[in-house]
Amino acid sequence: MGAENSEQLSRHVEALIYASELGIGITEIQQVLTTLYDMEIAEQAIIDAINTIETRYQQDDRILELRSINNGYQFLTKPAYYDTINQLQAHRSKKKLSPAALETLAIIAYRQPITKLEIEQIRGVNCDYSVHRLLEKELIKIAGKADTLGKPLLYATSDLFMDHFGIATTSDLPKLKDIIQEDNAIGDTGD
Repeated sequence: MGAENSEQLSRHVEALIYASELGIGITEIQQVLTTLYDMEIAEQAIIDAINTIETRYQQDDRILELRSINNGYQFLTKPAYYDTINQLQAHRSKKKLSPAALETLAIIAYRQPITKLEIEQIRGVNCDYSVHRLLEKELIKIAGKADTLGKPLLYATSDLFMDHFGIATTSDLPKLKDIIQEDNAIGDTGD
């Protein structure tokens, strides 16, 4: 394989390692690239590409390093940046939704567009804070105003909500009858 093809192969190997959620091994890289190039890629060519990538990422201006873990390769953050990454994790953990906010989000998802008063009637408690947090996190949006007295704001789920939960439309939400348990029956229901 020529120098140009070797560099191209190296880029494809780097892309596979980067895109792999878990470590990716030489055999799997070889299988993917054999399909891509429609010809057998030698194991040694992949090993050479990995060595090239490893050398490239050892430079001080790189924040990642290539590591071999459990017979697979992964990009990991260099130890010098652990404190920064830990700070990000701590920051994000503070952004988790409370049970009240999750309940409010579920009501909005299933009843949208819905006013805050309607949400409060369903929940039985004030939901100002939850609605504010959901707007802040961009999981819901203001979808207009109701045609009722006072023209209250209507709330609906946002595109970020759809992306986060991996759904295309609200019709993709689980049906309530599928998730509500029938444990509240009184007496013997079996006959």
